[in-house]
Amino acid sequence: MDRNKILKMVVILAAVVVIATGLSRFLRRDSMSLSEYAKLNSPAPAGETAEPSREPSGKPDSAPQAPSANPDPDKHPAGRPGTPSPQPSATPNPDAQHPAKRPGTPSPQPSEVPTASLLAGASLNGDSQLDRRVLLEDGFYHEPLSDNLRRYITGVSFPGSEDGSGDAEPEITFDELRYVHILHYDFQGSPAEGELICNEAIAQDLVEIFYELYRSEYQLEKVLLIDEYDGDDNASMEDNNTSCFNYRPVEGSTHLSKHAYGLAVDINPLYNPYITYGADGSEKVQPASAAAYSDRSLSFPYKIDEEDLCCKLFLEHGFTWGGHWNNVKDYQHFQKAK
Repeated sequence: MDRNKILKMVVILAAVVVIATGLSRFLRRDSMSLSEYAKLNSPAPAGETAEPSREPSGKPDSAPQAPSANPDPDKHPAGRPGTPSPQPSATPNPDAQHPAKRPGTPSPQPSEVPTASLLAGASLNGDSQLDRRVLLEDGFYHEPLSDNLRRYITGVSFPGSEDGSGDAEPEITFDELRYVHILHYDFQGSPAEGELICNEAIAQDLVEIFYELYRSEYQLEKVLLIDEYDGDDNASMEDNNTSCFNYRPVEGSTHLSKHAYGLAVDINPLYNPYITYGADGSEKVQPASAAAYSDRSLSFPYKIDEEDLCCKLFLEHGFTWGGHWNNVKDYQHFQKAK
């Protein structure tokens, strides 16, 4: 065969290969090879985190997932106000200790918490009582109840209707009550706002006690007005809500509770239940889901005993503790005589 013809055929074949390769790359510019696909989609080796798959543009397929609100499955989850919490684990961990401030950790500053409040009482009071506000530190204060807040709790934690028609005169007046705003650490270890309504006689005590608890990073799951639970004390306890004022009788009687006068506080009630004893030695635990925490010989998180900081602070301020009572035990409960 003519040598020139052979050279021409070789050049033509080479050109065809180059064109075909370029066309193939153009058509596959948004695809990936099998090796690339396997690398992106194969399970990550132990101890490594798989890199998320990406679009050709380099943007993630989806936004990163938010961290779980309750990273510790053994801790009571933070539920919505008024929603009963899930059952706690059947047996408390006997080796667990109450969360304490980490050694060497500086005391948190109240300014770390956002100033905009979503709390009902704080929103209703606003700055209307600013001239009568008693401030301890940023975020820790007490003040009278505004007209808006009074209307909000009337017929719920405070007896009667807004117009007062047909209602018996309660044994406490609005003027004797105070709104208390605090900061606290929740069960995720994050600073949060809290609020209570109490008797003016203990308002300063509460502000000082909760301030010391906050400085020590003592954890309270939530501190909301009992009105967020329609005044239902059991619902509040089931949701592990720390609360104070609620015009109600003592459970199983017609005698008014100290809570009715705003002179008692319940702290982390799910982990510190109210226990009554029958003549046959039987126990009744409230809330019912707190039965696992009725054995106080065990050690578990959020347990209040005589060595607990919360108990020590309340006793130092002249309160009595329901855990010291004989006929019943109310481990969540602290009260003070007016």
